[in-house]
Amino acid sequence: MRRVRYESTGGPLFLEEVPVPEPGPGELLVRCEAVGVTLPVVRKVTEAADPIALGGEIAGEVVAVGAGVTRYRSGDRVTGLCFGHGYADYAPLREEMASSLPDEAGAVDAVALVRSGLIALGALAAAGPERDAAVLVTAAAGGVGHLAVQLARIRGAARVVGAVSSSDKADFVRSLGADEVVRYGDDAWGEPVDHVLDGVGGDLLTPAIAALAPGGRLVAYSSGGGTIQAYDLLVGAKSVIGFQMARIARDEPERYERWRRELWRLFARGAVRPVVHAEFALADAAKAHEVIESRGNLGKVVLRP
Repeated sequence: MRRVRYESTGGPLFLEEVPVPEPGPGELLVRCEAVGVTLPVVRKVTEAADPIALGGEIAGEVVAVGAGVTRYRSGDRVTGLCFGHGYADYAPLREEMASSLPDEAGAVDAVALVRSGLIALGALAAAGPERDAAVLVTAAAGGVGHLAVQLARIRGAARVVGAVSSSDKADFVRSLGADEVVRYGDDAWGEPVDHVLDGVGGDLLTPAIAALAPGGRLVAYSSGGGTIQAYDLLVGAKSVIGFQMARIARDEPERYERWRRELWRLFARGAVRPVVHAEFALADAAKAHEVIESRGNLGKVVLRP
């Protein structure tokens, strides 16, 4: 089978031929029909000291199961987050990270909706009550952000603000239901908000904290790091909380499954619309990474093995 790999930090991505892996205990082996490209993986390729396995959201058909797997069998269609080599024709998937696809759902829909949508729902839940709140979403045109904008509106936010890297994304973010769109470089981000859902991190944390109203909360789900000054929290009684979906999937499977079902219900009735910016062949994984690195995507970037 084909697999994408690289050999040094920031090094070129290339295809290699390797044997089809065997599923280990508690694993499914999935024939990949679609693979979602995520910002954390792109960042690790350029920043990690040692090469990593290129994982991410995958969707496709189960072709084998490992010892101890009870919920799935060959022929089932699933999606989930692969922590091993996911940029491949076949990929391992932990059973607890997998979820079934509805009969009417395509693999591309799944990688654009499920993982990113779960993070968006989880970030909203971590922020606190959304109804009648003002919510600001950073990276609002990205894979998670474009769903978070829609879900904040669906869950009753009185005002939704999208923060983006460039003004040419404004019309797209407004089409998702945002009332206002601000740019990262703007001196101020408008009237204060109750919650910030941050998928960027780094230097953006300072203006994101400043955008909060007194008592507001920032939910960080980015891999971008960054530093927050304690005084910036103290002066307005503001708070910051981190959100990690892997912990929910591992420790709260019922909640994970409830959110997943909610996403598919919203999708089935057309209430939430996952947007795919572009699809790339497996051999063009480097081009897919370039789109993410340049912040040029409007929605999800997907590989099609």
